[in-house]
Amino acid sequence: MTNDILSYHEAQIWYLFHSGFAVKTANHFIIFDYYLNTPTRQPGCLAAGVICPEEIKDRNVLVFSSHSHHDHFNPVIFNWRKEIKRIHYLLSSDIEIEDGRNDVLFVDEHHNYRIGDVQVEVFGSTDLGVSFLIGVDGLTLFHAGDLNWWHWKGESETWNQQMKIDYQKEINLLKGKKIDLAFIPVDPRLEEYYSLGLDYFMNTVGAAKVFPMHFGNDYSIFDWLKHGNTKDYTSKIMHITHRGQHFSHKT
Repeated sequence: MTNDILSYHEAQIWYLFHSGFAVKTANHFIIFDYYLNTPTRQPGCLAAGVICPEEIKDRNVLVFSSHSHHDHFNPVIFNWRKEIKRIHYLLSSDIEIEDGRNDVLFVDEHHNYRIGDVQVEVFGSTDLGVSFLIGVDGLTLFHAGDLNWWHWKGESETWNQQMKIDYQKEINLLKGKKIDLAFIPVDPRLEEYYSLGLDYFMNTVGAAKVFPMHFGNDYSIFDWLKHGNTKDYTSKIMHITHRGQHFSHKT
């Protein structure tokens, strides 16, 4: 991990895998939806898409898990307690764990929380769990979890129409928010409907930088985006090519 000292309104971001990201701000280190704990190469750690607690042990660490699906939550995150003294977990209330401690906060949609100087507003999802809007060190981050406009060819028109309504209703709650970094599902399994959620989010709310996620190993999604209906916000899409990829942000 880079040892750069960051100012307010600055961030460093690492792509971990799927919907997993790490964000370093001036005073905090935030981890979203960590699940794949196998590095792309040795040695591992952030540059290989893996969290190594010794690398961030001196940081104020906040770990967010949007829901209990295996590709968004891995109990290995609790092992980090052994080396990180200042760590808090914010977990969707559908996640069940045996070892509840005072460093774990279970959250519900449409509630607000505060961890030290970090403000967290929890929104809903169109799948299981929640999504997170976070105010930290002069930045606003939005991680959608599985909140997406899921339009599946195998579902009925009624189901898909209801998904549209539910997604737009939740995203509309974000109108007027100035978001610096957004993490939004763009799933190639939806085929030509892959960017419905991203398009609506960027055209309705927007963000200075948006990170597509939930594409697994299918990086071809970024070629789709390049030639899709994204011309109004193409420059804001962060092009991801590999795990451990590092990005910088400064307002």
